[in-house]
Amino acid sequence: MRVRACGVSDVGLARAHNEDTFGLDHPRGLFVVADGMGGHSHGEVAAQIAVDAIRDFIDKSLDHDTTWPFVYDSRLLRHSNLLKTAVRLAHDKVLRAIRDDRSLHGMGTTVVGFFLRGSVAAVAHVGDSRAYRFRNGTLDQLTQDHTWVHEQVVAGFLSKEQARAHPLKNVVTRALGGESEVVVDVREVEVQPGDLYLLCSDGLTTMLGDKDIKERLGKGRTLEEACRGLVADANARGGFDNVTVVLLGIEEPEEGDEEEEDETETE
Repeated sequence: MRVRACGVSDVGLARAHNEDTFGLDHPRGLFVVADGMGGHSHGEVAAQIAVDAIRDFIDKSLDHDTTWPFVYDSRLLRHSNLLKTAVRLAHDKVLRAIRDDRSLHGMGTTVVGFFLRGSVAAVAHVGDSRAYRFRNGTLDQLTQDHTWVHEQVVAGFLSKEQARAHPLKNVVTRALGGESEVVVDVREVEVQPGDLYLLCSDGLTTMLGDKDIKERLGKGRTLEEACRGLVADANARGGFDNVTVVLLGIEEPEEGDEEEEDETETE
């Protein structure tokens, strides 16, 4: 499959600096969004460590045999195991950075990654950064937030409407750099030409509901227009957090085609 991609990261209207980051690696079909936590630029450090570590591990491991530092899950394809391992190694690198520099204590990051090989994408995440699929007019959330509020929704103690306005809605229960061990959720998705995949930080989903996102993606604009439109909409609703959007368009490969990319960052 051929992937077109656009990424935009914006500081928003309320924060002093941007702790989000993202990575687009077209040759390897790897796309990542990380939302740092910790303040005083430390969240930005954690997010950048995570994106760099994931990309570095995939780069070194993709084309040759790898000695797996973690247990290989036989239920997953090889590239899904690669992504899962990369996220866990990113967690270890964030922890190591904290141990080496006490001023970084308290930093962490959420992460969501999309890794496409052939027609199957591996989607991995930790925290409340999300992945969505937009196909034939239908928007599906591919990840489930690792937050206290989401756990209450699953348990039946809160409705989705109550969750959106809950004061603890941003309290994550998993993050890179948190506990000594991290559990990475991974799912495999069969992609189709015409699909759009959205990776985003919670700065988008706190401001916009799924209906808003679906409407924006359904307007048939270019990827860059859609990315910038989502960020603009989040800021128009208040822009209370950094917002990062990566949008992927799946196309049939054509003979002689080269991968195209559009990587845009705004502060």
